[in-house]
Amino acid sequence: MATSPEYTLPLIAGRDGELLVKVRAVPGSRKDAVLGLHGDALRVAVRAPPERGKANAAVVEVLAGWLRLPRGEVSVHGGAGSRDKWIRIGSLRHGELAARIRTALGG
Repeated sequence: MATSPEYTLPLIAGRDGELLVKVRAVPGSRKDAVLGLHGDALRVAVRAPPERGKANAAVVEVLAGWLRLPRGEVSVHGGAGSRDKWIRIGSLRHGELAARIRTALGG
């Protein structure tokens, strides 16, 4: 799992100006945390089990806190029933989101 500044993380522009970030969820983990990269996705561990949307809600909470955003600016856009998800980020521009991710990953 590489966390160098040269990471490749696709930030896709969605409708209404929001950005979409690819996430690989790891439900049932020992802690809630962004672990780094998993290929071209952020790897997000959550303690919540993958049932009745609990893990999805936890992934959103972890990412909102990690990116220092209000909870309402982050939501699951696609892949709700899968470990591989697209997360909508509603309030940041591409460059600002990329910079926050790079900084948080230690790059």
